[in-house]
Amino acid sequence: MNPMSRLDLPNSNFTRLTEEQQGKMKEACLEILERTGVRLYNQDALDLLHRSGVKIEDGNRVRIPAPFVEKAIAMAPHCVTLYDRHGEAAMPAMGYRSFFGPGSDCLHIIDHRTGERREPVSGDVIEGTILCDGLENIDFLMSLFLHVDVNRETADRYQMEELLNNTTKPIIFVTYEMSGCIDAVKMAEVVAGGPAALVEKPFIACYINATTGLRHNKEALQKLLFMAEKGIPFFYIPGAMAGTAGPVTVAGSYAMRLAGALAGLVIAQLKREGTPVFIPGWGALALDMRTAVQIYTGPDHQGVAQAMAHYLDLPMLALGGASDAKLVDQQAGIEAALTLMFNAVVGSQLVHDIGYLESGLSGSLAQIVICDEILTWVKRALHPVEITDETLALDLIHETGPDGQYLDKKHTLRHFRDQWHPLLFERYNYEGWVKNGSQTLAERAAERVNEILNTHKTEQLPEKVKEQLRAIVENAKR
Repeated sequence: MNPMSRLDLPNSNFTRLTEEQQGKMKEACLEILERTGVRLYNQDALDLLHRSGVKIEDGNRVRIPAPFVEKAIAMAPHCVTLYDRHGEAAMPAMGYRSFFGPGSDCLHIIDHRTGERREPVSGDVIEGTILCDGLENIDFLMSLFLHVDVNRETADRYQMEELLNNTTKPIIFVTYEMSGCIDAVKMAEVVAGGPAALVEKPFIACYINATTGLRHNKEALQKLLFMAEKGIPFFYIPGAMAGTAGPVTVAGSYAMRLAGALAGLVIAQLKREGTPVFIPGWGALALDMRTAVQIYTGPDHQGVAQAMAHYLDLPMLALGGASDAKLVDQQAGIEAALTLMFNAVVGSQLVHDIGYLESGLSGSLAQIVICDEILTWVKRALHPVEITDETLALDLIHETGPDGQYLDKKHTLRHFRDQWHPLLFERYNYEGWVKNGSQTLAERAAERVNEILNTHKTEQLPEKVKEQLRAIVENAKR
């Protein structure tokens, strides 16, 4: 791997919250869990807590004492590594090291060939996977689109099949119900060579949404308990839209969300000590009261969740590279760049939703390519600067003197390629830009998408493994 493609900031000390604020936020979460409690709509989870000494009230309302939470935080792994299909450690989620990938299940695609906003089909899922597999700065994959040309009830199995077939990178999968989660893990076990091999070097993780921080739906808890029993990593992400499902303030909304994530952490550790769990690295996304649209890329909540994840020393899934814009335009580029840079600076570990437009309702392959370019800029800007005798060039400066120039110097020849050079961002003069077709960034990105799709060859699975995956999908259809 190109060392410039890594983003690791071991000396970063930027945080949105002071240590005192972090402590107060943690205490607030503990108070919510013990004083207010949560409702669990799953009997197995209730029984697990009851056997551990937690009282159940009003049928399914659970107040979790603080010592249970503290113990769960201590037992949970503080570094979770996701592997690639070959068993190589690809993403150690720890500290201030950041990895990036797309989001999942967009209901529309902004077609890079036509500019049309339309419903996605199977070919879009495949092309999105191939594109992300071929981009150096995309570290993991999700199925960016929810395709409409397959049975909706089993669409998640088709997504998993295409992801496993067309990438060797780690996969974050989403399923609609418990049976889909079971099938997704079963498919990954086939690829890994068995359940034990998958647990030893997991290259998949399950994204689980709970209804809110205080209401945990049956399907979310079923998946949590299943993944914990298997020992495979998962993300436990309670919903908490500020102003509707949670308080309108950033602090109140995130406290409720983090409390819900910690409730999930407790249940997971009671089910199986050492279960690898990711908590939310974003939160308090607000409802715009003027438009009734959820805001994905506003500045208010940025950095709060990441600060708490670092404080608790738990791995996180964050959000960046998305936009509330409807097209691949100036707003889309600006919001993607701001959120990617901010996530890098605050040490977000896994950052998803690259390629999202329209507040997560639409996805764009051209936007993913633009984000890949932005990430090369971000990584170079945050990369340590080399200060040596060679780079300081003091002898050369002295020899050249106040009246010389450096175009014809061997030092220039040795080092001019060290500068960052973009693939998409335009640097010609005006006449050169016109000569090259006067293209916008979106047009150049669309051409880059086509180039990658036409040239990048993904590493396919053996035919026997493909047949086994297809059998799982067909069985789900039946």
